Amino acid sequence: MELILVQKVKNLGALGDKVNVKPGYGRNYLVPQGKAVSATAANVADFEKRRAEFEAKANSLHSDANARKERLESATVTIRANASTEGKLYGSVGPRDIAEAFAAAGYPLAKSEVILGEGPLRRTGEHEVHITLHADVHCTVKVIVVPES
Repeated sequence: MELILVQKVKNLGALGDKVNVKPGYGRNYLVPQGKAVSATAANVADFEKRRAEFEAKANSLHSDANARKERLESATVTIRANASTEGKLYGSVGPRDIAEAFAAAGYPLAKSEVILGEGPLRRTGEHEVHITLHADVHCTVKVIVVPES
């Protein structure tokens, strides 16, 4: 399936690239999310007319992500969880818990922006968590998990 990207997609291409993807990926993710349109002659002509509009939107998204990154880089959040005396959690702290804790602290964050490479946090202590705000904008924040008293 041939598509034209209307915004940058990680590991696929940049704005305006024509890409060939599997039909399911294009039909179920890229097109409904507004990240791509099918590469018909009419869509190619429409894209070329509206290229400046798409570039302006992409630049505003990128600048917003950079502004959020500046605020988040110094942020630290503490999460209380039920834990044993050895420091092992009885449950786990996942992306949703981290996003909710940052939102409560005044840093709006979506669950999908929190990347836990080694899975959910299962021990108390300080953890470095990777945050992806945009395809090009990443930062690392500190999450402290403490036992409930």
